[in-house]
Amino acid sequence: VRRLASWGAAGAMVFGGVVPYVPQYRDIRRSQNAEGFSTYVCLVLLVANILRILFWFGRRFESPLLWQSIIMIITMLLMLKLCTEVRVSNELNIKRRSFAAADSKDEEIKAPPKRSYLDFDLNYFWHWSKFTDYVQCVLTFAGVTGYITYLWLDSSLFVETLGFLAVFTEAMLGVPQLYRNYHNRSTEGMSVKMVLMWTSGDTFKTVYFILNQAPFQFSICGLLQVFVDIAILLQVYLYSSYPQKPASHPVHPASTKAL
Repeated sequence: VRRLASWGAAGAMVFGGVVPYVPQYRDIRRSQNAEGFSTYVCLVLLVANILRILFWFGRRFESPLLWQSIIMIITMLLMLKLCTEVRVSNELNIKRRSFAAADSKDEEIKAPPKRSYLDFDLNYFWHWSKFTDYVQCVLTFAGVTGYITYLWLDSSLFVETLGFLAVFTEAMLGVPQLYRNYHNRSTEGMSVKMVLMWTSGDTFKTVYFILNQAPFQFSICGLLQVFVDIAILLQVYLYSSYPQKPASHPVHPASTKAL
């Protein structure tokens, strides 16, 4: 029984992190609208999990945590692929409607300008036209950080710092949502059920880290994630019980920790 419970906990660790993104993916695919999802979430999680995998080479931790990072990277790439296809398609449809409204039948409908990773234009960073550009960026980051890690793998200070950066980056994922709620003095458009899912998931992860004696970075940043989740839940209570001034601009429904 104990072994089955251990396997169950390990399985929950590996796949539990991607569960919130399954309904998000299906919703975007069904509605063909990715407005409510920030691809910067993918950026943060890709960076965090690539660094976590590199940390594993310097300090071997539990295999489920390593597989969790691999599964999360695959999931975020799938999310990026879908969001990019939907966004480019919608931009082209808007262009077509604008020409139709102007009754410009003789004019050629031009596709939206292509933005590429190789343009090295910071104004369009992480807002490229093709999924392959995102893959190139991720591979470049993984290659550079992997080479640096290889050079400094014997330095315990570097390895511990790498591990801290990996889990701290992920722990900060909920802070933009916290700030957005504070700025708008409202949690309108935010899924309370999803926040409860974050809290339960982050609590489970933190307990798992502590019980399995994972590197201390995991436990500290897990506790930080739980703290941020609880702070967001307090905002839900405060802004619903004591309504503030209305939000200055509409808020898209959020079903994940968004930047």
